Amino acid sequence: MAVPGSKSRRRSVTSSPSLPEGLVFFVDRSLGRRYVAEALRALGARVEIHDDHFPTDARDENWLTEVGKKGWVVLMKDKRVRRIQLEREALLAAGVRAFVLTSGNLTGPEMADIFAKHLQRMAGMSLTHPAPFVASVSRTRISLYRVKG
Repeated sequence: MAVPGSKSRRRSVTSSPSLPEGLVFFVDRSLGRRYVAEALRALGARVEIHDDHFPTDARDENWLTEVGKKGWVVLMKDKRVRRIQLEREALLAAGVRAFVLTSGNLTGPEMADIFAKHLQRMAGMSLTHPAPFVASVSRTRISLYRVKG
């Protein structure tokens, strides 16, 4: 039983700060179609899914360019994107803001939990840090990396 006048330490989804209206998170196919998208939508995020816009075999440098033109924030699991020349050039040219999971051995629900936990911080970084950038995302933190040509 709650003590009168005490406040809960847990925030409900409805009491979470709202996300910026125009911000859209793009879920790369490496994260699947279901868990991450559902978790972020449950928190009020606008989410687009790779396979709803591109063929399953679309090359990263092609979809990155299109997503960047739309100003969408990319969520992915492919941390090699910072090191592959064509993808890096596409990130630069398109002005992409990308958040990349550092661990490849996660289940869909685990990936969803991590992105949901960091949603507000990712939104804030997307608005305050100029594109292009890549940020690595782990269970406990986000680290920003500037992309250089």
